[in-house]
Amino acid sequence: MSSPSSQPPGSPPPTSQAQGSRARRDRIVDLATTTGLANVEELSQLFEVTPSTIRRDLARLTAEGRLARTYGGAMALSAHPEASLRQRTGEAYDEKRAIAQWAARAVEPGETLLLDAGTTVGALAHELRAIKELTIATTGLTALHALADAEGVHVECLGGTLRPLSQGFVGPLTEAALERMSFDRVFLGADGVTVDRGICEADLRQTRLKELMARRADHVYVLAHGSKLGRAPFHAWATLKEGWTLVTDASAPAEQVRAFEARGVRVEVAGRG
Repeated sequence: MSSPSSQPPGSPPPTSQAQGSRARRDRIVDLATTTGLANVEELSQLFEVTPSTIRRDLARLTAEGRLARTYGGAMALSAHPEASLRQRTGEAYDEKRAIAQWAARAVEPGETLLLDAGTTVGALAHELRAIKELTIATTGLTALHALADAEGVHVECLGGTLRPLSQGFVGPLTEAALERMSFDRVFLGADGVTVDRGICEADLRQTRLKELMARRADHVYVLAHGSKLGRAPFHAWATLKEGWTLVTDASAPAEQVRAFEARGVRVEVAGRG
């Protein structure tokens, strides 16, 4: 957020119009940070000002180093640097655990599962240790660590190129290994999920892999706690398809849940009630 500009002694206080303009620009930065992009036409309608006013706002914010101009709008400057898996491990712990417990109850003994990388899917892997006669393939080191000594669970590692930040494998070797198997269920993680764009990630290799993983499974689940719904921190996307199941928690905004359901996505709210 910008700090109020200093005023020379004796100068008049800022006008309400100037304060409103500054507040609007701050809000534009917030929107670009949370949704990834700021579009001139959409912002014009949202703030009920002319497109030329929004263009002047974007030009000023760009000059101040708060946004980067794009064709038709602007985007945040490194608004959401990707957090490492270690940094994310302690975030929303109770919510992730509730989601993991719901997802584990959907699994039947003897099934073959595919687990994505990520902390929420890693929490699910821990819950799956108690289910016998499972075959579990995974692209994530977190899941591998959780299942390494689990009795009655056969583990397959889909190796490839390791992304240190996500602690997950990606790339052509991972994709080639994936083509050799099929699965009863796949559980995908996400950095953000939106109704119109789908699953958001920091890297195009991740989103491509998620789409390939989904094609290999009979049932597809996306695990995302409430604060990730409607969030678009990056610019790599995988389609969220009708008939998939989005598993979230009781903190999920009701309007977000309704919007996903309206698009044909089944939504399960873990821990509700």
